[in-house]
Amino acid sequence: MPGPVTQKNGVFADHVFTRPASGTTVSCSLLVVGGSTAAYTATLMALRLNLDVCLVQPLMVVGGQFTAQALPASDDGDLLKEKAGPHNVDGERFAISKAQREFRERQRELQPVAGRKEPNPGSGWVSPLATTPVVAATAMNEALVPYLTHEKLKLIPYSEPIEVLFGPAPNGRRRVKGVVFKNTQTGATFTVRAQVTIEATDLGDLLEVGGIESRVGQEARHETGEAILPIDARPQCQQSITFDVLVEHTHPGKGVPVGAPPGYGKDPWLNLHEFTGRFYTKDGAGNWQKWDFFSDFGIFRYRRVLRSQPLEKQVFPGDVAVINWGTSQEPDRHCCGNDYRPGYLVGTSREDRQLHIKRARDRARAYIHYLQTHGVPDLKPRGDLTWTADGIALEPYIREARRGIALTTIRHEDVAESFFPKQVRARCFEDSVGIGQYHYLDLHGNDQKGHVTPRGKDVIALPFSLPLGSLVPINTDGLVLSAKSLGTTHITNAAYRMHPMEWAIGEASGCLAAASVWLGIQPRELATQEAHMRRIQGVLTRNGVPIFWFDDVAHDDRDFEAIQVLAAAGIIRSASTDDLHFKPAATVSRAVAATALVKVLKLEKKTPGQATFTDVQPGKHWACEPIETLYAHGLVSGLGEGRFGPDQPITREHLSFLVKRAVPQGYERAFARTPIDRTPLQRRELSRVLYEVLKQELGI
Repeated sequence: MPGPVTQKNGVFADHVFTRPASGTTVSCSLLVVGGSTAAYTATLMALRLNLDVCLVQPLMVVGGQFTAQALPASDDGDLLKEKAGPHNVDGERFAISKAQREFRERQRELQPVAGRKEPNPGSGWVSPLATTPVVAATAMNEALVPYLTHEKLKLIPYSEPIEVLFGPAPNGRRRVKGVVFKNTQTGATFTVRAQVTIEATDLGDLLEVGGIESRVGQEARHETGEAILPIDARPQCQQSITFDVLVEHTHPGKGVPVGAPPGYGKDPWLNLHEFTGRFYTKDGAGNWQKWDFFSDFGIFRYRRVLRSQPLEKQVFPGDVAVINWGTSQEPDRHCCGNDYRPGYLVGTSREDRQLHIKRARDRARAYIHYLQTHGVPDLKPRGDLTWTADGIALEPYIREARRGIALTTIRHEDVAESFFPKQVRARCFEDSVGIGQYHYLDLHGNDQKGHVTPRGKDVIALPFSLPLGSLVPINTDGLVLSAKSLGTTHITNAAYRMHPMEWAIGEASGCLAAASVWLGIQPRELATQEAHMRRIQGVLTRNGVPIFWFDDVAHDDRDFEAIQVLAAAGIIRSASTDDLHFKPAATVSRAVAATALVKVLKLEKKTPGQATFTDVQPGKHWACEPIETLYAHGLVSGLGEGRFGPDQPITREHLSFLVKRAVPQGYERAFARTPIDRTPLQRRELSRVLYEVLKQELGI
């Protein structure tokens, strides 16, 4: 590095970047392709796991939807927004990773309100955390500085992939060996070779360039198995894009007019009759409530990112908002803001893509012009916060990409509430490497015909998990899927695309890639062999990444890793499906302990009848399959006999007897942090002990 790593206004100084000369080859352990949020978090995770990384992206700004797409008003699920669980745990301590929480805290520090750090500096009514794109970029850059300084990270801007280099792999598969890029400013072409490559582009372009197995738009029913889909595939049915705009509310008469683009009011994508400056809601009686542009629940405060006064709900001159307004219903018409619904960007030519990008940008400009000429003149574009002259984002906000066909496809049936009656979680994948939650499947469909529209419980998304298999292409080695290119579907992508979840997807893909490099093992083997899978889960949770939904176990809990991994593995989960509580301090019954031990040891189950357990009431007997299984395998003596049945608490000492007989070689390791006495065993202690037994059994 020729000088210190510095940044200004959220962008690194020019000398920080690597710009390979035409015809040259760069080598690294991990190549991350793309400028998405997940590209950033995958890079950061891999760097923290001591890998050298080359991040190649289309711009100089890192961060994707938080920064270049000008949407730093995070789309958070309800669980992240508030304190939850019996111990009132802050959602940022269990619903997202430690690193993501640190990022959010740093944003708050960088953007105080009236000299004070506030939970939500922007105080937008839809986003529980909002700052400016420059603040988000600055916070992201700070985490990269040590790795740029020590040359562990090469950051290559203004480049797009034009060729994927393959080598042979077993069973007729291909292995990605490197990628050829083109500098979009100079035209220079260069190659990056790496042991592992991560596809983290915002539109899935690496899949297209490499001809890697993928799907586009709304799939056919036979492709994903989702019952809600039609028989035929409809690739043109994709989510709309939006060019976000940052504007300031000025003092009266101080607005800066934005001119109308050519075709305003004439071209279909610039139809001013669709635009609105108002927002309508209905009260409990079905009456319409109108919210004007600057009102408490108006369009401006919807995604306000900067407030000049400490008052949360009022709007003042000097406040700044991201204008990101989709479709809405008014009493007499259907309206739309700057969402661009004509056409699509994926599965079409680059020329057609650029045409739609230009039209989408014009629509954003047209919408601001409409607002200024229809009752909201006091607006000023804030290009200093978007790295552009007009306050319009550098890139469109992308909601959907080309998706890789993965070992695991996350389907509608894995996420929607309708498939999990009387439960609080969606499918809990045993190979989970992350969690996410958004209250519904947020589909912003384009104007193409044939969209499926889930309704009722089919559109409600329960707290979900991220399977490791969704990050691994079905027939390509040397590649990890990330961002919006992982194994979701058109429908499930609508929940997995949100800010907190894309961050988690990046962390998981970065960890998988790091493990592949460390061990010299392909991602598919890591995802299909239990020992490797649990090792990856351990690394993630050790680094503060939640992989199972509990609202009362924070990532700074001393038993976080053990509790999370055993829950993901299906060994010790919640006592009830009615809540997200783990209840770490609750006592453990003998039956629960036996069930968990049987699962860890993978013992063949025995049917009841080989042993009985007498309760305090004379003549009453108990039958417990897990305890009888332990009996049948000669691992217990007297468990549950006498006056105590299987529902009675087990002590630490009694568990120690079981473990010593079952895995004598791992006994000391299992109880290294747990006293052996007659104190009733806690649920956290059961997880702590059996996690060590599991690792012993798997050779970890």
